[in-house]
Amino acid sequence: MQHLSFFWLSPERDNILKGLESEFFERVKVSISSRKISLPPIPEAVITIQRLSIKETTNISDIAECLLEDPSLAATVIKVANSVIFNRRNITCTDLVTAVSRLGILRVRDIVTAQAIEQLKLSVKFTPSCKAILAQSAHCSRDLGATMVLVLKQLKELEPESYRLVDIDKALLVGLLADIGLFSLVNEYHFYLEEGNYLNQELALPVFESLCSGASELVLQNWGFDYDFINVATNRATSKTESTFSYLDLARVANHVLLHRKGDESIDDHFVEIDANGAEVLYNLSNLDDSEFSSQLADVLMSSGL
Repeated sequence: MQHLSFFWLSPERDNILKGLESEFFERVKVSISSRKISLPPIPEAVITIQRLSIKETTNISDIAECLLEDPSLAATVIKVANSVIFNRRNITCTDLVTAVSRLGILRVRDIVTAQAIEQLKLSVKFTPSCKAILAQSAHCSRDLGATMVLVLKQLKELEPESYRLVDIDKALLVGLLADIGLFSLVNEYHFYLEEGNYLNQELALPVFESLCSGASELVLQNWGFDYDFINVATNRATSKTESTFSYLDLARVANHVLLHRKGDESIDDHFVEIDANGAEVLYNLSNLDDSEFSSQLADVLMSSGL
């Protein structure tokens, strides 16, 4: 029996997987706390904006000057500031100071980070199989963010006052960054292999799945994102909100819609607490035909400028 894999017997396989989860999670935690992580290698301007955004002395001109160092990001911010979702007064702006003023410092940080992460998932130089994981992640995060917007728009049409504290523009960004920790886990996996270790990717996948929320929480905390982002990334309420309906509630409804539309069997284990408004929206979006639903998701992303 010596030739059989350790993973042939379920108890041994489960024990080894648990050990790997612990080892990878500790690697990510140590890497972040010591600033040696491979936090996603996003542009320096994004890192600077993240650092400036949590300083009380930072003003709009500081952020605008930082954006001038990266023409691509500057163009993105102006484009988003003029998009349907973010330009509520339908007034076109052409300069960075106006764009940052319209969006707000924290929202600019959210936008440039989300944009950088999405581009990174699609362009990173990993093995084809790991790139496929990140490309699928990019697809899923876009679907989640856009579905959150669709759900919230319908809820606001039914009863605006009940959902006034939940913003459509932030909902999209919260969804886009929900699995941000996956990149760090995949990167740690590459480092693990480069150190001479071996771990079959099929065995690494459940480790990624198990640890993604924890890694996402660490990354978002490290970059100064608020509890709304962290709650959705971890799928748990870590702080009370002013509203009875939170971004986490919104994400759960949106995820339920996506599970239903994909015919995912895990929907049987997915509990979502909704009122009459939520039930109506859930029914409406779950019963759209595929082409119409895909078209509405595409419209959301197009209208965001991202």
